[in-house]
Amino acid sequence: MSSDRAPRPATRARLNRPDVLRTAVALADRAGIDAVSMRNLAQELGVVPMALYKHVANKEELLDGMVDVVIGEIDPPPEDSGWKQAVRGRVLSARQALLHHPWAPQVIESRSAASPVVLDYMNSLIGTFRAGGLSADLAHHAMHALGSRMWGFTQEVFPTPSPPADPALREAMLRDIALRYPHIAEIAGAGAHDPGSAVGSTCDDQFEFEFALDLLLDGIERLHQRSWSSTRAERPRTG
Repeated sequence: MSSDRAPRPATRARLNRPDVLRTAVALADRAGIDAVSMRNLAQELGVVPMALYKHVANKEELLDGMVDVVIGEIDPPPEDSGWKQAVRGRVLSARQALLHHPWAPQVIESRSAASPVVLDYMNSLIGTFRAGGLSADLAHHAMHALGSRMWGFTQEVFPTPSPPADPALREAMLRDIALRYPHIAEIAGAGAHDPGSAVGSTCDDQFEFEFALDLLLDGIERLHQRSWSSTRAERPRTG
């Protein structure tokens, strides 16, 4: 016996906060952070914009949640690693996460308050220093020294401009730089090469990031071995 009833339409899965945040991250990865608006996100999810406000109160909360998604991709350190290897591994994992989400540094820097996920990550890094025997004083200054590196990125104050595509113009520009700024020209060709680098066509971003990170960690390790304390450190005179 056949039924004349029309088949029921498929029931849409109920929207939830993790889906909203993951979709926002995917949209930013594909189209850039400027494309992430409540309207565009609702369109991606196939809902009306008002449906999003049950899960994120506003655009700022959405951005906070997107940062949390990225931070959640940072791998925890192996349990048997020393503090120095553990911190290095976590920071390099953070860098890999941010390489997958090029918009993330801009958003991280724009946050006015740390979310619980961000605080958990920072607390874990500090805990790694402390478990390695570093004093609270040294751990405090180590976190300041790491700065944005703990999130996997650094900021160059003056990015190197791309040279002209025309060979003659490029040669003339390089010649002028060599005459006016000989020391800059001397070191420009001395580093590891990476044409896609954010810090200039003669710099390898990954190498430069690891080089600076290792300098910091080696310095922190030496201070730890000397039982360094900021209360005993010689302070620069002012005035």
